[in-house]
Amino acid sequence: MNILVFGKDGQLGKSFQALLNGLIPKLAKKPVIQYVGRPECDLADSAALHTFLSQCQPNLIINASAYTAVDKAEVEADLAFAINARAPEVMAQYAAKHGATFLHYSTDYVFDGEKYGFYLEDDARNPLGEYGKSKAAGEVAIAKAFSAGGRRGQYAILRTSWVYGEGGNFIRTILRLAKEREELKVINDQYCGPTSAQSLALVGLNLVMDDCLEIRQFPSGMYHAVPAGETTWYGLAALVAQAALDAGISLKAKPESIKPILAVEYPLPAPRPMNSRMSTDKLRRLFEGRGDMSKLEQLNQPWDVDVKTYVSRLAKDGLI
Repeated sequence: MNILVFGKDGQLGKSFQALLNGLIPKLAKKPVIQYVGRPECDLADSAALHTFLSQCQPNLIINASAYTAVDKAEVEADLAFAINARAPEVMAQYAAKHGATFLHYSTDYVFDGEKYGFYLEDDARNPLGEYGKSKAAGEVAIAKAFSAGGRRGQYAILRTSWVYGEGGNFIRTILRLAKEREELKVINDQYCGPTSAQSLALVGLNLVMDDCLEIRQFPSGMYHAVPAGETTWYGLAALVAQAALDAGISLKAKPESIKPILAVEYPLPAPRPMNSRMSTDKLRRLFEGRGDMSKLEQLNQPWDVDVKTYVSRLAKDGLI
């Protein structure tokens, strides 16, 4: 079993490394896993990526990489599309041709946020900015690669939102600013769910592999993977500040000093969806159908539980 994990230096890639490295020592039959970053393969170079895949001959490709600079993508659209659309297309084409499994991650930013309720996997895409457009193009390219005649293999695209893990993210930014400033103003009219990179890696791995790290068969397609519940950037910031205080961290900006504002009061180069809440019913039904209810725990976990655990761990490790 050969496994390639792209994006080894990102939040999700680091979570996959920690997860897989913790599982391997327990296995009698150990897979060969290669964690890939830019030094090993530049995803903006399609020809180099194709050659790399042909040399490694993976049975499973996990694409935890992405161009995620949402605002910068407005002026670097070509690079965003190269990494978020063309690179996944090359990976998907390889997997479909050689009968491999492909696990890819996408974003809530493929939606325009106009829907009142929770988005379903087959709801129409209508991204607002270049980042969302590039991720949407990647989704379409992957599905097309596997739908071509004579193709084999299987794929899963997990859409998620507001990811946090080991590295820079909104939560760590809020904690830094709360130590520096007496008051913070945070947007309170954009709704979604913060997703732990650790949980996201675990859900993805449970979808495509069994406990012995052998490939599972599953229906190819799109799945939403976010925690239970919803919040706003303001709600997340306030909870993060309180969790830090509970962990014994001294902050200048207490939760009551974090003020809610409207998105129009804090204009950014790239537009964001106002509502990108996503239903996870499809993924939940898949796990239920397997009869392994323990795998549902991550999906059923409320978003605030993981956030509190994350902040507590940052405090313990001296990272706040």
